Amino acid sequence: MLQAARELFAAKGLEATLNDVAHHANLGVGTVYRRFATKEELIDAIFEDSIDEIVTLAETALTQQNSWDGFVWFVEQLCERTATDRGLREMVYSKAYGGRRVEVSRLRLDPPISRLVERACADGYLRPDVMPADMPIISLLAGTVSEWAGHVEPELWRRYVGLMLDGMRHRDGRTRLAVAALKDEQMDSAMRGWHPAG
Repeated sequence: MLQAARELFAAKGLEATLNDVAHHANLGVGTVYRRFATKEELIDAIFEDSIDEIVTLAETALTQQNSWDGFVWFVEQLCERTATDRGLREMVYSKAYGGRRVEVSRLRLDPPISRLVERACADGYLRPDVMPADMPIISLLAGTVSEWAGHVEPELWRRYVGLMLDGMRHRDGRTRLAVAALKDEQMDSAMRGWHPAG
């Protein structure tokens, strides 16, 4: 049931219903409703695993000796997940499906991601105006490319992640970015304001 829900949410986003999940899993609707009274309960069950996976990715990236290699690997892994899993994007970056859950996930995700960014900046690989708050936006951009052109070229998001990573590299003489990264309260407001289709 959980695997069927993950597959369905990845393809269609969180607008899918418990009835859709039952159909996709070849189960009776009553079977799904006995296990999960609401879609929110099902999303909670899937969400926890997804957050654990992203935290593990960040912690694994921190073990790489070269901070730039670790940073690039993490960004690519994160973007691959968000480019290919619409439901994950909607779970992690919107408060439409459970504001408290998203708040708790940020508390878990922020420390390892902040260390990745700070380490790559301190080692001189990452431009100094890149902030941890940029990471969710970058993965959202990968997801947008995938939603827009994935039916034409499923791997196109990789091109734009590569371009973004190149733009994030430190190079002497670069001018600072014209707009600062979102502050926590701005990120919170953006997440509250994004209501994915459905």
